[in-house]
Amino acid sequence: MTLARHLGAALLVAVVLLVLTLRLGPFRDYQIAEVAAYVTAVAGLTYLIGLSGQISVGHGAFMAVGAYAAALLLIHLHWPLELVFAASALAGAAAGGIIGVAAARLRGPYLAGATLMLAVALPSIADKYAGVFGGDQGLTVAISTPAWLGAAFPPTRWLAWITCAAALITLVLLANLGRGRTGRDWRALRDNEIAAALSGLNVARMRVLAFVVSSACAGLGGALLAVVTNIASPGAFTLALSISVLTAAILGGLGSLAGAVWGSLVLVFVPTYVTDVATSHGLSSGASSNVPIAAYGVVLIAVMLLFPSGIQGGLRRLLGPVAPAASGPLNVLRRRGPASDKQEEGTT
Repeated sequence: MTLARHLGAALLVAVVLLVLTLRLGPFRDYQIAEVAAYVTAVAGLTYLIGLSGQISVGHGAFMAVGAYAAALLLIHLHWPLELVFAASALAGAAAGGIIGVAAARLRGPYLAGATLMLAVALPSIADKYAGVFGGDQGLTVAISTPAWLGAAFPPTRWLAWITCAAALITLVLLANLGRGRTGRDWRALRDNEIAAALSGLNVARMRVLAFVVSSACAGLGGALLAVVTNIASPGAFTLALSISVLTAAILGGLGSLAGAVWGSLVLVFVPTYVTDVATSHGLSSGASSNVPIAAYGVVLIAVMLLFPSGIQGGLRRLLGPVAPAASGPLNVLRRRGPASDKQEEGTT
């Protein structure tokens, strides 16, 4: 029954998005495609932090893995797009599995530091193996609109369709996973690892599984972003992207898929809107480029002060149980704070 509800909700959203893409212009279609790419990656990260209680500051690295996998498959093997997206998710999952093994032994800031190092170090691989990954220039990710849509069909609308379809499929799968036994096990792991272990859960396996699922979403999100921007390059997957994805997850509300959508909308639309306002008020190009960063920080501070559980948490407070719940970032961090670590040390 839960699957049927999730599929029904996804179908309704798909109809709304279809109408929007038919009525809006190419630039808005491009923004919708960009939002869908970020939603895919942010949804996996918000489950990793909000449900399993693990912190990752380097999810942009997993997005880079998926983006380069998509680029290489399209350039050298010319795979169909759906297979490329599936392979990108698998590539991200494989990378996440490797990091997840380390995550099973690390806690709190140590895990965050390890993922941070991954996000910083990974772009240098493209420079070292420039013949394969294109160096600083990266690899071109070009797709064509299907012939059956006609030569006059807008390419940006096709981008919006395929990215939204991939995002909706991801959200449905994650929603069912979170509502099932795996989601309950992750919540038990997040709330108290010792109690979870005593109840018979394999804590290490569940931690690794959370990283695999989250990084698979990041890999797919990276592939979608590469398709939207037509390039997979080190400059597109820097530490700033990892921090932006993490910020979007916190802004929207950790552990909430609806929160991943809100955070991605803020991530895409707020900088564009603020830049337009700054330019219209006569600010120089250098100053206007810094305004979105400041505005993004103001939005983050305002949301954290007004709604500690993120935008979705604020909506739940206003609308009641109609809106899905979201975990606050401070609550998640407290569960993995020094007291939990001391409790673990005392029981070993």
